[in-house]
Amino acid sequence: MSQPFVLGVNYWPRRKAMYWWSDFDLDEVRQEFEVIASLGLNVVRLFLLWDDWQPTPSTVSDACLQRFGQVCDTAAEFGLGLDVTFFTGHMSGPNWAPGWLLDGLPLPFARQVVSGGQVVQSGYRNYFTDDEARAAQRLLLRTVVSAFRDHPAVWMWNLGNEPDLFAIAPDRATGRGWVEEMTTLIRQIDPQRPITTGLHVASLSTAEALRIDDTFTIGDVAVMHAYPMYTPWVRHPLDPDFVPYTCALTSALCGKPTLMEEFGGCTAPPGHESFIWEWNAYGRPHAQFMAAENDLAAYLEAVLPKLVEVGATGAMVWCFADYHETLWHKPPCLESRHERFFGLVRPDGTLKPHAQVLKAFAASRPTVQPAQRTLALDVTPDEYYARPDYHYQRLYRVFIGEG
Repeated sequence: MSQPFVLGVNYWPRRKAMYWWSDFDLDEVRQEFEVIASLGLNVVRLFLLWDDWQPTPSTVSDACLQRFGQVCDTAAEFGLGLDVTFFTGHMSGPNWAPGWLLDGLPLPFARQVVSGGQVVQSGYRNYFTDDEARAAQRLLLRTVVSAFRDHPAVWMWNLGNEPDLFAIAPDRATGRGWVEEMTTLIRQIDPQRPITTGLHVASLSTAEALRIDDTFTIGDVAVMHAYPMYTPWVRHPLDPDFVPYTCALTSALCGKPTLMEEFGGCTAPPGHESFIWEWNAYGRPHAQFMAAENDLAAYLEAVLPKLVEVGATGAMVWCFADYHETLWHKPPCLESRHERFFGLVRPDGTLKPHAQVLKAFAASRPTVQPAQRTLALDVTPDEYYARPDYHYQRLYRVFIGEG
């Protein structure tokens, strides 16, 4: 029997965004899950915002556990599986850090830090190396996985959202050891569900401590997050070959088919052409490609079959909703203005054209296919990571037939 091609969406509520665990509205979740199911999507990726979930390193929020149970029940009601992402962490520009992790030292990086829902002028300890943080992570995994390992809505456990944007392991051994420890802990409690780590293109373009071949050899599912509009050397901000390429390269490095766990784009206002939006963000100039709604729809229409062609196991768009105007004065929307407009639905809840593209593709009942378009890795993984950015760009040219 053919394996269904996963179609899903990354989820934050339209009116709550990153504040939904502390300002929970089950009716809102039910209404939005109903929309997701009506589009024919079958997986929702959601994020356990670490600051809300662990008010202290030795406790897990009872309120969040109860609310997560309601979310799981609602997902099951609509036939949706959940990709449950721990230790969030980095999200949509800022880094959201638990208050107990803050160290009071000047920020050693350029990212805004949010804690307790407020911007703070403090760095935080590295969760890869800090003993208290590692113990807190183990507690969160044990608590959540033990409570929900038998829930039918839980589809996959995920060790983080682009973890290197929140903290960087000092070396490869530390990064690999972290993945091994956390994966082993989950498997001891729940040996049935697959485990992944939400890596993005930095693990392809840089000598990251979380390498593709290490992380996805340990875990069960290879995933990738990729956006051509953030990659200056592609042919076009909506280059339809870039996302399939990153899946093919990930698979070449780890030997497993890859789930495109995040892709998509932010859109211009309805009726507007694609344009470059410029403003100052986080104290420095920022320029962002904003796709005309119909252009983004055409982009998805081109990318989805190409993902099937490279043997990908599925595609999950970023993200469910444009954020309501009542959120625009808060992180991340105040500075990361483009994040206001990344959704399948507009701020008023109406569907964008690319939502209809997803619905039509889902209606075709796609299945996972053996890769018809492959990328032969002509170097070893060690040789690749000795010059990652060079090989990353070189192999793209090979993939599109220009190398």
